[in-house]
Amino acid sequence: MTPEKILADAQRRIDDLAPALYIGGGFVPSASAETIEVTNPGTGTRLGVAANGTAADVDAAVSAARTALPAWARTTPGARAEALFRFADVVDEHAELLAALEALNVGKSYAYATYEIPLISDCFRFMAGAARTAQAPAPGQYVAGQLSYIRREPVGVIGAITPWNFPLLMAAWKIAPALAAGNTMVLKPSVLTPLSTLVLAGLATGVLPDGVLNVVTGAGATVGRAMSHHDGIDMMALTGGVGSGRQVAAGAATTVKRVHLELGGKAPVVVFPDADLDLLVQTLIAVGYGNAGQDCGAATRVICHEDVRDRLLEALTAAARQLRSGNAAAGEEFELGPLISGAHRSRVAAMVDRARQDGARVVLGGEMPGGPGFFYPATILADVAPGTEMAREEVFGPVISVETFAAEAEALSKANDVEYGLAASVWTRDQARALRFTEELAFGSVWVNSHLSFASEMPWNGFGKSGYGRDNSAYALDDYTRTKHVMLPIGTPGGS
Repeated sequence: MTPEKILADAQRRIDDLAPALYIGGGFVPSASAETIEVTNPGTGTRLGVAANGTAADVDAAVSAARTALPAWARTTPGARAEALFRFADVVDEHAELLAALEALNVGKSYAYATYEIPLISDCFRFMAGAARTAQAPAPGQYVAGQLSYIRREPVGVIGAITPWNFPLLMAAWKIAPALAAGNTMVLKPSVLTPLSTLVLAGLATGVLPDGVLNVVTGAGATVGRAMSHHDGIDMMALTGGVGSGRQVAAGAATTVKRVHLELGGKAPVVVFPDADLDLLVQTLIAVGYGNAGQDCGAATRVICHEDVRDRLLEALTAAARQLRSGNAAAGEEFELGPLISGAHRSRVAAMVDRARQDGARVVLGGEMPGGPGFFYPATILADVAPGTEMAREEVFGPVISVETFAAEAEALSKANDVEYGLAASVWTRDQARALRFTEELAFGSVWVNSHLSFASEMPWNGFGKSGYGRDNSAYALDDYTRTKHVMLPIGTPGGS
């Protein structure tokens, strides 16, 4: 089918989707008749509706998850893996539908969304296999006459809150390791983008045991708060902003539950004179403006050597001018979609205006466009001063800022002069320099001559205000398990 036909079919699926929650293996009505209107950011018009869940709905979802927990936790890792492999197959079988839903609800192009779906199924397949290889210290007599061994056990019921920029991918990053480790889950998607997650949950019916995965839609102040404070939830996992992370951590503290947070970022892109500028510009266009810059690891903060600043600005500006904007619902081909909401666009525009006041020079864009949808142009800011808001705070929009440096020590100081510590990249052909910088940069992921390259086998985690807890890799399985030390008397020779 053509993208236009696929997107039209997805819209019909949205129109047929009743405002319901996914609890206990099926769709059920909320305890409240209130609904949430979901907006198409490409047009600013109504896309669909979802249930506005309540604390009572959270109670029902937690009850279903706790009921399912004993049997799922006792299921062998191999059997859990088979269920997750089947789920991955179902994701691939419905790849066109899921990509279209993601495109319509987030505003990204259908082509961009189709790239994400194989990453989702790969996440499920990796975690399914990795859960069968859990490691622990060797059993032995660490105390004379006593045999010690370690049990790796699920934490219990996981409460997960996922963001609006990559609704399905971030859901997979939570669901896959948690379920592979033997936990059950109650998941709350963003109030702005609940539709694709509800459809994904529906695809799990008959694949995962009833109650293993539950989805409650609704406002964070109601549903998220109820989850964080709930006695029946053993751990909270969130991908979102720093403010949301603080609220979840504070709520979790009331019951002393474990917390897993992946928060914001302000990724420095450190460019030395010997960098491959053609590759750099290509990368900045892809992962600075991709998803309209709405990515916590986006390459939107360039720290460039003064000798190549002008050449970089010229090449980057020429490439950014070629970016096309478009509306996903029309099946158009485009590279730069809208921002998620009018409120978020206003926030990005206000931040650009304050950067002007702080002395930054607008090289490209920087003006709010007219017309429907929540679009903002590809923007480039030069002469951004260190220590200013634009240099230190997350934009989360299609805005690339450029700072300069003269000496290596200055570059490192500027790169680390943020409270976030999620991602960074270094651009140089000098491998010794690259190794020095990867050691000194205080970020959870550091790339050399690339940016935002992912592998399910490698962790994604942050330092500082970017949170704590690991997504992807076997480290994520560690985060969703608990360790129990068991000690047994061996006895004496000839004894009973």
